[in-house]
Amino acid sequence: MGEPETLQAQIEALTRQVASGAEQIRQLQRQVARLEDTDAVKCLHYKYGYYIDKCLYDEAVDLFSDEGAVRFLNGLYRGKAGARRLYCHWFRNYFTKGHNGPVRGFLLDHLLFQDIVHVAPDGLTAKGRFRCVLQGGCHESLREPIPNLPKQFWEAGIYENEYVKENGIWKIKLLDYSMLWQADYEEGWAHSGVHLPTITTTYPQDPQGPDELVSTVQKTWPETPVVPFHYPHPVTGKFWQQG
Repeated sequence: MGEPETLQAQIEALTRQVASGAEQIRQLQRQVARLEDTDAVKCLHYKYGYYIDKCLYDEAVDLFSDEGAVRFLNGLYRGKAGARRLYCHWFRNYFTKGHNGPVRGFLLDHLLFQDIVHVAPDGLTAKGRFRCVLQGGCHESLREPIPNLPKQFWEAGIYENEYVKENGIWKIKLLDYSMLWQADYEEGWAHSGVHLPTITTTYPQDPQGPDELVSTVQKTWPETPVVPFHYPHPVTGKFWQQG
């Protein structure tokens, strides 16, 4: 009588071990998937930066979800149609006179770093924070300098973006860029001034305008605003709030 009971106990113990091992495998699979998603989101934003560097605006717009949006200056551009108005109409007409791609003598390099990405537990959405330092300007040999653009300038800002996975592919859901300062290269940030405009008119009254004006305009240097963090403090667990 003892042997069947011992055999049954062994079977039950083995079953528990198998179940425990299967759960450990599932946990490892989830961890690997989270790491892969995190890396994919970082790469997505870096690729966006490389396209923008070279004024490849068609390629940049294709990174967005159909339901995506861009917040730039005090305007909100909704959907791919809004993103196309911003990048392919406003930016492309202004920087490259309608040409999709780089033009001789124009520099607009975006250095993206300090990436912090959090993927949602379901693996379908994510949020990311990135710092941007931009070097821009026009070479002295350029026959027609870009109007109202310094010959050499710096710019810096923070991205607080949202991303969505559609059919297994990560796309930009919200590109939210807060420009914090600009400065002519020669004079530096001690004498900086912002050369970007304030948007006053929406689409369709302005064919290149946003769908909506944002009520709050980001302050710039010498003011020192804090762009809200999408994540809580890693030790206290509290979200930062403006005092």
